[in-house]
Amino acid sequence: MLVVLPPSETKWEGPQRGAPVDLDALSLPALTGARERVLDALVTASARPGAAELLGAGPRLAATVAANTSLRTRPAARAAQVYRGVLYDALDLPSLPAPARRRVLVVSALWGALTPGDRIPGYRLSMGTDLPGVGPLAGFWRPHLAAALAPAGVVVDCRSSTYAAAWQPSREVAGRTAAVRVSRDGRSVSHDAKRTRGLLARHLLTRPGRVPRTVAELHAAAAEAFAVRLQAPVRAGAPWVLDVEAA
Repeated sequence: MLVVLPPSETKWEGPQRGAPVDLDALSLPALTGARERVLDALVTASARPGAAELLGAGPRLAATVAANTSLRTRPAARAAQVYRGVLYDALDLPSLPAPARRRVLVVSALWGALTPGDRIPGYRLSMGTDLPGVGPLAGFWRPHLAAALAPAGVVVDCRSSTYAAAWQPSREVAGRTAAVRVSRDGRSVSHDAKRTRGLLARHLLTRPGRVPRTVAELHAAAAEAFAVRLQAPVRAGAPWVLDVEAA
C-alpha cells in the first residue's frame, strides 16, 4: 500500500543550523534534473519585484516568498517535519513507525515527489503556479512523474485536484488506486476534508493486521473507522473512488 499526499501550504521554516538540501540525496533520483530546473526558476522568480503576486501568494506572504531565494543554502529538515497544517496535524507523520512512513509519498510543486525522510527547506510554491522559465507546473511535472512513479500494490490517493493533475496513474496502476473524496451529507468540505484525509491515512498506516492488498481490502480497512462507500471507476483507466464522510 502507498498513501499519496499533497504537500501543505503551511511549512516549518526549518532549523537555524545544519546542512542545506542535497538534490542528489533525495529519493527518486530520476527527478533530479527536473528539480534543478524548477528550483533555479523559483529562486529567480522569487527575487523579482512583485514576486508574491507572480507566484500567486499575495502581498501578505511577500516575506515567505522572498525566503525562496535562499533555498539552496538554508538548513534543511526531514519532509515529515517541514510539512504542517490541517492534514499533517491529523496524520502526525513524525510519530508514525518507520515501516508506515515508507508507505507515504508527497507530490510537490518544487520537488516533484518526496518521501517523509527526504531533507528539504521550507518553501512557497503551489502546483497551480505558471512559473516563469518553466510554465504551468502540473503540466511540467506530469511526464517526469509518469516516468518515475510506478508504485506496487494498492494506492490511496489523498491529493487535491490541483496536485492530482501532476501525476495520473497509468491504466494498470489506476485499477488498484482509490482516490479519496470527502464530503458531509453529500456536500463538499474543505478544512474538514483535509483533516479527514489525515485521519484516514493515519488509520490505514497504523491499524493492526495485514496491509490492504486490493481496493476491496482497502475499503474494508477504511470502514473500520469511517463511514465510506467505494465507487467503481467511471471509465476504463480511471481510479476507484473512496467516498468518506467527513470526520
